[in-house]
Amino acid sequence: MKIAIIGAGWAGMAAAMGVVQAGHHASVFEAARTVGGRARAIVGTDANGAPLLLDNGQHILIGAYTESLRLMRLAGVNPDVALLRLPLTLRFADNSGLQWPNLPPPWDAVMGIAGARSWSWRERLALLRLALRWRLKRFVCAPQASVADLCAALPARLQEEFIDPLCIAALNTPADEASGQVFLRVLQDSLFSGPGGSNLLLPRVDLGEAFPQAAAHWLRTQGTIVRTGARVQSVTANAQGGWNVAGMVFDAVILAASSTEAARLVSQCAQSAPYAMAVPLCDWAACAQALRFEAITTVYVQGLAPPSGALLPRPMVALRNTAEHPAQFVFDRGQLGGPAGLLAFVVSASQGDRATLEQQVLQQAQTELGLTDLCAVQTVVDKRATFACTPALERPSAHLAPGLWACGDYIAGPYPATLEGAVRSGTAAALAAILK
Repeated sequence: MKIAIIGAGWAGMAAAMGVVQAGHHASVFEAARTVGGRARAIVGTDANGAPLLLDNGQHILIGAYTESLRLMRLAGVNPDVALLRLPLTLRFADNSGLQWPNLPPPWDAVMGIAGARSWSWRERLALLRLALRWRLKRFVCAPQASVADLCAALPARLQEEFIDPLCIAALNTPADEASGQVFLRVLQDSLFSGPGGSNLLLPRVDLGEAFPQAAAHWLRTQGTIVRTGARVQSVTANAQGGWNVAGMVFDAVILAASSTEAARLVSQCAQSAPYAMAVPLCDWAACAQALRFEAITTVYVQGLAPPSGALLPRPMVALRNTAEHPAQFVFDRGQLGGPAGLLAFVVSASQGDRATLEQQVLQQAQTELGLTDLCAVQTVVDKRATFACTPALERPSAHLAPGLWACGDYIAGPYPATLEGAVRSGTAAALAAILK
């Protein structure tokens, strides 16, 4: 089969690799000049004006991201080198919070909660009881329940220091708006999936090198053409049951672009499609266009590193965010293979303008971390970073029409907008396109 993949982000690369692995021909079309989509490298400048390799947003993976790790290895990336593996840690600058020990689940969670610093025994028991209740209910809740609803009985400190940062990190949606069912699925597959599933995997290389660039190289060695700077203007069905893309005919098409770009192509396709096909295509496009998005802002700041080379006690530190101090996490890029003194502050579900966020983050660094003499070197605002993962959300399906599929982190599935959700969707779309 000849299959066109439109989009070369993590989902598109996964789909193309799945097609090629199955012995078929893939052609990849990417509108941008580089592969990687929303998880790729960018070039900025440091405080002295010298080139500085950054990411277009600070991402993390976890040990339960089995498909991401499989594809990285297939593409020739060694995850043990590219990623720093750490136990699940939600520690603040004052060292309060918790850290999972190196034990098999559920004992890592039990001992991690029991040993949490600054929490009373009453608070620890409340969290253990709630976790046990979730497990006994097989991590299932009412579709309309929010994360805040699930955790309403917890003491306020646990909600602020554990549930809120965990929810915003996993779903990029505030707990009072986030889907309780998706949150429980993430907990089930990460905290209780098996040894190492809850581990944090922090990139020690830029996000392009971590997977998409290696995937593009692997695909080209297999004879696949990966076109960058090639925006597809239209996708149309032909009378022979195939699909026309960029003047070529394909047996199937996988839309791996953003939801808005996919909706544009599908809406155009519906205009010339037979009525029986046009109606579901219009419905799909409407569903994709109805998604609401959350922004993520990454503020890169630079300061003078001490002799140890580390500005922070750990590569990743949780922050107590407020309206005035909006960042939830900060990463010491100097401990992750980057230049010493470079920090990445992450503001999930961010609001406000770039300049205000920069000033607030610099103030937060001084107040909460005791760091002064920092300067912002790059601020990346992705206004459509993830879809808002709200309760009972209707997400677009993977199948649109015979021979037409879609993949991406926004496609219907059990996971929120994560790298793992994207690559799993890509792999599944490739298999479905081949089999049907």
